Amino acid sequence: MLFLGCIKEVSDYELVISLPNGLSGFVPVTQISDAYSKMLSKEVAQGELLEDLNSLLDMYSPGMLVRCIVTTVEKSADGRRSIKLSINPKMVNKGLNASALTQGMLLSGFVASVEDHGYLIDIGVSGAHAFLPRQKAQNYIKAVKKGPDLKIGQNLNCVIVEVKNEGRVVRLSIDRSEVAASLATERQNWTLSNLLPGLVVKARVQKVAPFGVKMTFLSSFTGVVDFMHMDPEKSANYSPDQVMKACILSVHPTSKVVHLTLRKAFLHPGGSSNQLSSDRMGAVVEESTVKAFYKQFGAIFELDDGTLAFARLKHLSKNRKSFKPGAFKPGCKHKCRIIDYSLMDEMCIVSLKYQIIEARILQYQDIHTGDVVQGKVVTLKPAGVQVKVAEGIKGLVPSMHLADVILKQPEKKYSIGDEVKCRVLECNPAGKRLILTLKKSLVQSNLPVLSRYEDAKPGLITHGFVVCAREFGCIVKFYNDVKGLVPKNELSSEPISCPDEAFHEGQVVKVTVLKCEPQQERLLLSFRLSGKPAMEGKKECSPKNKQEVKYQIGEMVDVKVLKKKDNGLEVSVLEDESNAIAWIPTAHLSDFVVTCKLLWHCLQEGDVLPRVMCLSDNGERIILSRKAAVISAVQEEQIVRSFSEIQPGMLLTGYVRNVMPFGVFVEFPCGVTGLAPKVSMSDKFVTDTKDHFVVGQTVMAKVMSIDEEKQRMLLNLKVSECSSGNAAAESFALLNQYFKEMKEVRNLLRKRGELSMARGLCELVPGKELQLVVQDVKEDGSALFSGSCLTGLTVTATRYHLGDKKVVPGEKAKALVLHVDALTSKVYVSLREELLKQ
Repeated sequence: MLFLGCIKEVSDYELVISLPNGLSGFVPVTQISDAYSKMLSKEVAQGELLEDLNSLLDMYSPGMLVRCIVTTVEKSADGRRSIKLSINPKMVNKGLNASALTQGMLLSGFVASVEDHGYLIDIGVSGAHAFLPRQKAQNYIKAVKKGPDLKIGQNLNCVIVEVKNEGRVVRLSIDRSEVAASLATERQNWTLSNLLPGLVVKARVQKVAPFGVKMTFLSSFTGVVDFMHMDPEKSANYSPDQVMKACILSVHPTSKVVHLTLRKAFLHPGGSSNQLSSDRMGAVVEESTVKAFYKQFGAIFELDDGTLAFARLKHLSKNRKSFKPGAFKPGCKHKCRIIDYSLMDEMCIVSLKYQIIEARILQYQDIHTGDVVQGKVVTLKPAGVQVKVAEGIKGLVPSMHLADVILKQPEKKYSIGDEVKCRVLECNPAGKRLILTLKKSLVQSNLPVLSRYEDAKPGLITHGFVVCAREFGCIVKFYNDVKGLVPKNELSSEPISCPDEAFHEGQVVKVTVLKCEPQQERLLLSFRLSGKPAMEGKKECSPKNKQEVKYQIGEMVDVKVLKKKDNGLEVSVLEDESNAIAWIPTAHLSDFVVTCKLLWHCLQEGDVLPRVMCLSDNGERIILSRKAAVISAVQEEQIVRSFSEIQPGMLLTGYVRNVMPFGVFVEFPCGVTGLAPKVSMSDKFVTDTKDHFVVGQTVMAKVMSIDEEKQRMLLNLKVSECSSGNAAAESFALLNQYFKEMKEVRNLLRKRGELSMARGLCELVPGKELQLVVQDVKEDGSALFSGSCLTGLTVTATRYHLGDKKVVPGEKAKALVLHVDALTSKVYVSLREELLKQ
């Protein structure tokens, strides 16, 4: 469908177009013209800016009238329609051919190239070459004030001055007076298949109806003027056979219905539409008077300043049931709010809905940096989470700002439809850009918001977040992209040798301003507040911590093994001046029970273990963990810090604290515990609980029910109940972690390479092919093997893994390693053909 539209907003990548009857659509930057798209592609391919490629902001401005064609109409989940448009002349003028071009026609054209004596213009008509002489453009260039020359991709209203060679050569003019005086006539041979919006015609009133006027034009065409496009000064005086100027607003491609307007602003081509004063947008009008009510469309009101406004039917009441037509008789008064302005209808769009009248946020201009706003999660993207703040207003929470720590799997914390409380980091109404944060430390902060360098007075204490930690110190960012430097000597009251190990990207910090130079945008900061380090973002789990507490739950440290004891390792924390002593229980060396024992056997005094997590520190003893699943849960905030945070249905990562005949007690980081009864322990029938779980085993548990009074909760450990949705991905991740840890074990064994058996174990990995000799066949059908580099190892294959082969002692066989048990020095192999072929 073809429309005459008016540019409402211009951004780098699109034009927002106001369409008749309060509609709006958008033109992507790729739908301007072929020449402009070609230059965009060239710029992308070269990877550098082209000098002669101008932005949309350089060529277009609000109020400009343009012809456009609808390319697609999409409906979103919330019922809103998105109308995608094109102003490419190839699509808009596709009904025209070269032979139909005649003198006096008014067409849309786009600058295709700049020549010495004028411009080549793309009018979208195949076989026609259009040229605009420079002298016919000077008047327009001076008036629009967009530079000394026309630009490639610029939209022009062109009048055909001369046609040669049956339309193959066309000379144009964009002189403002010639364009404004242009009139479509019968001599120009317009047809319903090539009729264009924006043409001004002489029309005759055929019939006057309550909802508009029916008119004839160009001798045989019929058009309709609806109630919103009658001239307000003459709307009561229209009569049959009256002749007047009208402008074509839209042409339907199949029904050929033509809509016209009689409003003065559109009767002189090349003009622009009136704008609404910015201070009126969002204004609440206490008394607006009903001028007319149309039961299928809505109502027209007269506002307190005498201007007319339109309210769609759905905006006249809360819902259809509460709608009362009797309240909209002419003269009735209502309270309303201006929610938009239709440039094409030259009317304010208003709403009578109470929730809209009382809404705090209606447009981007209502949002200010530092505001705390409520929103709803609408999409999860790799770049972050999109949050709907109000109707038509969405903001982005970058991945760094989803929590006080960086989340590896945001989908576990947030779901579409979740209500969230955010803080505005940056708001640019012109570019419709809204950046938010969900970091609790920032959202709940009562300190002043620093959004301008001018506000950074020495001594000011505020919250920010680390964006960079390097040898020279930390760069801290605030609101509106204000940032400053914390030099190395101001990081702490104690010397910090490696800032990048003490601070991490995204960490919320409390800083004090030392010095600011607003003109140079230089800001000097300090973490030293009253002689204390200003590190935040590392939360306390216990309500009361003793003075001696040094490490918070979730804090990562590097440690050195001091002593090996029966049930764990005594270690010292590196980079700690007081040489803090900590404890890693054997069960916390890995998520996998078998790997825990292996690591304990392989590790020796003096070995260094990197990135171990503090599980608890009560001021007397520091407990550490290397369980990857538990560390991930803490870092992604998939934990509960107190009983009050627990909700039925939650999936939590923990570890077995005790195995009893009636069930399993599971402990979670921060000390919360729960019970999984025998019936909820496994998908299989459980006879003896000890056959299914061991103390220290990592588990995923689902909260079934809670008793707040007794501080108890019941859990489910069934695998079928505890998957977060993608069981295959979770299984592969666990397998990957297992193989990673087994590789670590092999490296440790290789390091202790003095034993030939240890060297042999290092080389044996699942999937490795071996040449073996059968040593013995047992009564149960299993077989024992020997081979080179397998001295001291027991190599066995079960009856199943012998396949169809009947082996005898002394026979040679090819086998595949299935599993290596380093603790018992056993190797399990398979002779099955289907495995060997793979």
